[in-house]
Amino acid sequence: MITVFLADGFEEIEALATVDILRRAGLCVQTVGVMGKVSMGSHQIPVTCDCTLEEFSPEETEMVILPGGKVGTAHLDQNETVRRAVSLCAEQGKPVAAICAAPSVLGHMGLLQGKHATCYPGFEGELTGAIVEEAPFVVDGSVITGRGAGATILFARAIVAYLCGQEKADEIARSMMCPDL
Repeated sequence: MITVFLADGFEEIEALATVDILRRAGLCVQTVGVMGKVSMGSHQIPVTCDCTLEEFSPEETEMVILPGGKVGTAHLDQNETVRRAVSLCAEQGKPVAAICAAPSVLGHMGLLQGKHATCYPGFEGELTGAIVEEAPFVVDGSVITGRGAGATILFARAIVAYLCGQEKADEIARSMMCPDL
């Protein structure tokens, strides 16, 4: 199960487009409401999550994805269950992905040490130990990072390529009428 954590203040495009693209690829994705069953996005779009933190089991997670949004990221960074799920994935070599401000959570946890990563401009200093790039997305081992809302389709496509292969990622992109890279 791929887990996407939604905390109040999350960036809607980064969360929902990623979930959509991964589900188009046939992947099993659950949204987990960090603050309740309904999470309020940074642009005041309420989203009903698949489950709450109380219903969530970190041990069943095969991948964690953290969407950005300055306020949402702060909530993710402060939540012990979120951090535990990220740690469990990282310790077991399972993929962890974060976009926009959310790679800062990985940086604060020491998971970007010596890794190439990207983030929303202004958060570079939070990526402790990372080799920061100004790319739309970066894949370094089992860590995938994205720059921001405008890079979401490329970020999600990179996740699909990591999990299902480049051919599947290209197939999904073509079906969505994405321009060739």
